[in-house]
Amino acid sequence: MLSQNIQTALKGNSVIRAMFNEGKEMAEKIGAENVYDFSLGNPATPAPASVNQAIKDAVDELDSMELHGYMANAGYPDVRAAVAENLNKRFGTDFDFHNIIMTVGAAGGLNIVLKAFLDPGDEVIAFAPYFGEYRGYAANFGGKIVEVAPNLENFQPDLVDFEKKITDKTKAVIINTPNNPTGVIYSDETMTKLGEILSKKEKEYNHEIYLISDEPYRELVYDGEPVRFLTKFYHNTIVGYSFSKSLSLPGERIGYVVVPNEVTDAEKVQTGIEIANRQLGFVNAPSLIQKAVAKCLDEQTDVAYYDKNRELLYGELTRMGFTCIKPQGAFYLWVKSPVEDEEQFVQAAKKYHILFVKGSAFACPGYVRIAYCTSYERIEKSLPAFEKLAVDMGVSR
Repeated sequence: MLSQNIQTALKGNSVIRAMFNEGKEMAEKIGAENVYDFSLGNPATPAPASVNQAIKDAVDELDSMELHGYMANAGYPDVRAAVAENLNKRFGTDFDFHNIIMTVGAAGGLNIVLKAFLDPGDEVIAFAPYFGEYRGYAANFGGKIVEVAPNLENFQPDLVDFEKKITDKTKAVIINTPNNPTGVIYSDETMTKLGEILSKKEKEYNHEIYLISDEPYRELVYDGEPVRFLTKFYHNTIVGYSFSKSLSLPGERIGYVVVPNEVTDAEKVQTGIEIANRQLGFVNAPSLIQKAVAKCLDEQTDVAYYDKNRELLYGELTRMGFTCIKPQGAFYLWVKSPVEDEEQFVQAAKKYHILFVKGSAFACPGYVRIAYCTSYERIEKSLPAFEKLAVDMGVSR
């Protein structure tokens, strides 16, 4: 018999993945060219050529025993040093290889961080809307997600509700900016106030509260927005990063965690996260792709590609009468459902072979998420279907 944890997880199995699988089934019946699948955040731009070349070079040039063998749980020291130097150059930080732990993607990074921090009954705060898998990650270690209500005006964190939700059981706060699913970037003003609240609450409860910054979309920003690195706003900040979006490598499962020296008992925290990496069975991040990304840290995906998609989809959907939050980053469009129950909106869209994800999967019902990480041509082709959907939902202008 399955464990109670997994039986609970089965009931709340990923809506995003389920929709993606439904899209595959639909494509088999009517042809992939006739399905407009905006469900999964799967990068549409190819990995930079330099990544493929770096993989080939690693295989050709490095000693096979070193390349494919065990290493320190935190990863290759030279790779970690390269990541630290790159962050220092870009953001004015002062890291060395000790501050970096290579991870099995952002999800692996979040899990080892939460394992290092959480005891059963501890609380982890998340700002709705948020990536629903956070619930499972916290539950893996007996933790509980506490949701901060969304600010429906601009989807910046509601800091009044946030302060009310912090208790003596609060061990960590997860933030994600640019945000999945809204595409909103948390402002410097928001982050400054958030850091001040956390500092005050640490003193009030006399224990550490960690800010975990989940940053897979850090480089995907538009309209001249700066690329932000958030450790300057609060001393107990841990950063989790993935190359899945910035280098279009989601299947390679490679990322890193940063533990700044300003974190309380930083060396002990670093070691604890490394031990969690081993105990969870990751042992270390994949060796070959570690060596490859270390050579490509200044590369990034084609942000202009996604920006072109963003402008087309946002412009056309608002013209049709849909209410949308214009994204500042990432590659998602957050659309208000024309009816109170967004499941009706999702089902209506399927009639026109449009697939997107309901907002309740992100703890924010009444909205849907459209992932525009697809081809420009596919978005163009989908617009007549969206026109029909607008008429069907009574929003057509």
